[in-house]
Amino acid sequence: MPLGDQALSAPAGKVGIAMSALPKVDTYFPGADCLLCYAFASASNSSLTKHAGTLSHTELSNLRQDVAAVLAKRGVETVVIGDALDLKNLPDASITAPNAAKKDFSSLRAKHKLDKLLVLDVSIVGYWRTYASYAPTSDPKATVKATGYLVDLKTNAYDWYLPIDIQRTAEGNWDEPPKFPGLTNAYFQALEASRDSVLKTFEQRATP
Repeated sequence: MPLGDQALSAPAGKVGIAMSALPKVDTYFPGADCLLCYAFASASNSSLTKHAGTLSHTELSNLRQDVAAVLAKRGVETVVIGDALDLKNLPDASITAPNAAKKDFSSLRAKHKLDKLLVLDVSIVGYWRTYASYAPTSDPKATVKATGYLVDLKTNAYDWYLPIDIQRTAEGNWDEPPKFPGLTNAYFQALEASRDSVLKTFEQRATP
């Protein structure tokens, strides 16, 4: 759902910017869907999993502040919510509609005196390698999966909704343990691309 021209205009009021806790950088093996299959996939990729655990995701950690800086250029009043947003423990919304958020954000609205809430929810960061039972069907790909959305807290309706699924492959040979230089480069490219996909939404409208 694209961002409307009036969604963040001056009368929009105060916008909170919240982010869920970032997951650890890890490896994922979709398709290895039995216990033995997954154990085999995990063992076969143990060096990559160990390497993934050494990588940072600072670019995503700072995304709330980066969005706030962009919105400030157009005169939008923002509040960066420092605590990680625990979406699972928020109550479900009482309003059900095709364009309505599934969660009830009224507690945040009251606490921070917000009119709108911009949520950044990152679900997967790391390497994604598909399997068919025991057999790999792809090389590992650096992956970021996330969702960004803007909720009007008066109506609980979405003003913007962006699913993010960024994947980058290594240039040349990927299987170079222990540091995996090709996949490491792809990982940071994926982080940058996911960050840019959010910021460009608001940078394109940074001029009042």
